[in-house]
Amino acid sequence: MLLADLVGVSTAVSATRARSKKIELLAATLRRLDPDEAAPAISYLSGRPPQNRLGVGWATVYAIDATPADSPSLEIREVDETLDELTRVSGPGSKKMRESLLGGMFDRATEGEQRFLRDLIVRNLRQGALEGVMADAVAVALGVTPDRVRRAAMLEGDLVTVAARALAEGPDALGTSSLGLFTPVQPMLAKTAATAGDAVTGLGRAFVERKLDGARIQVHRRGSEVAVYTRNLRDITSGVPEVVASVLEYTASSFILDGEALLFGPSGPEQFQDSMSRFGGEASDQASPLRAFYFDCLHLDGVDLIDQSLVERRGALIGAVPAESLVGSILTDDPEKADRFFDDSVAAGYEGVVVKDPDRPYEAGRRGSGWLKVKPTHTLDLLVLAAEWGSGRREGWLSNLHLGAADGEGGYIMLGKTFKGLTDEMLAWQTARFLEIEDHRTRNTVFLKPEIVYEIAVDGIQRSTRYPGGVALRFARVKRYREDKGPGEADTIETVRSFARG
Repeated sequence: MLLADLVGVSTAVSATRARSKKIELLAATLRRLDPDEAAPAISYLSGRPPQNRLGVGWATVYAIDATPADSPSLEIREVDETLDELTRVSGPGSKKMRESLLGGMFDRATEGEQRFLRDLIVRNLRQGALEGVMADAVAVALGVTPDRVRRAAMLEGDLVTVAARALAEGPDALGTSSLGLFTPVQPMLAKTAATAGDAVTGLGRAFVERKLDGARIQVHRRGSEVAVYTRNLRDITSGVPEVVASVLEYTASSFILDGEALLFGPSGPEQFQDSMSRFGGEASDQASPLRAFYFDCLHLDGVDLIDQSLVERRGALIGAVPAESLVGSILTDDPEKADRFFDDSVAAGYEGVVVKDPDRPYEAGRRGSGWLKVKPTHTLDLLVLAAEWGSGRREGWLSNLHLGAADGEGGYIMLGKTFKGLTDEMLAWQTARFLEIEDHRTRNTVFLKPEIVYEIAVDGIQRSTRYPGGVALRFARVKRYREDKGPGEADTIETVRSFARG
């Protein structure tokens, strides 16, 4: 298949808002792929090359000055071979060799293909075909239910491998997937609930579990061999020696544990950014060592547990992990008790709680209703300092917002960015309004006169050296435009700092 065919479907997927239409477009393309094209094509349509490290960055890719070809001739397998070659280039003269390889490929690409390749290589290809959409498209192409594809991808930790094999060999190949030690499993994720009491009311009975503000980890052990993986399945074993040492003391000989790693001081959990600055570093001479706490067990001593209920998995977990390394929780059907546990958890320095259905299996890679996270939410009235032009479905609209607080002296201090919470109506309105109060612009950003105040919801404020105020917003999203407030009524940097813990 020609690369132009993928570029065409990528453009079409980017232009449609309907998930069902995206899936239909992708599935039609997947059916036409040759077996050796499937893996790279699925990766490209998911927004990334299958090669992990290409050895080239934005500056190199965008410096390639190649005259676009008049007509498409570049095939998917040729692109894949070129990217493979890039990964093998090393030593003296490697920069020029990479430029030569890229230049030769770009010389054969049309203008649209060049644009696609640049964004693909620097992982900036925003086309609305994330892995969840792609999994559903693979299911449609194979004529099977999405659950079969998702389960196989979960077990192998790689949708591309599973999908390519099934497209080449047929749907029965999905059944060859199995849970394996040292093959990381995509983590089960949580949706959001307004309160712990609401979540318990909806589930009827639930575990209410303290939510740790650390780094999600998955720990695999077989005898003396241990591996630790991040949420995105990256192996970070060498960077967390304390975690490795601790699990080697457990009595179970083999397991897969799901948990969080964080700094835990005498008074409780440390701040998120402190844990992240330590995550993957050396363990020696640390006043607060990195610790791991576990809340799920997917495999124990030769038995896979992912299809068992949470109650059964917890029983296995309690038998495998010392009490001091378990995440605290209660089992209740009382909404008021759940809310009190949430309040106590937040007061003790935890991020909130996760309310979990005790009868639910482990739904790896899914953000289902079996887990519901509850966190305290603060709102701030902040100034919009600038906005960046959107891409993909938001192309032509000013989208990503630069947010700031008043400094108390007539100026302002930037705190972070967000594009979340904006409806189409809001995007259209703010694009027109922002251009009316434009101060200046760069290639992709329009800077504004600080006249607009938005109400912004945040999950918290954290210390940061990235911004001049020393703090930054966590998980910011737009609530509304405060037309009733002028710039003089925006929250000050001191108000923002008062929300920060520690």
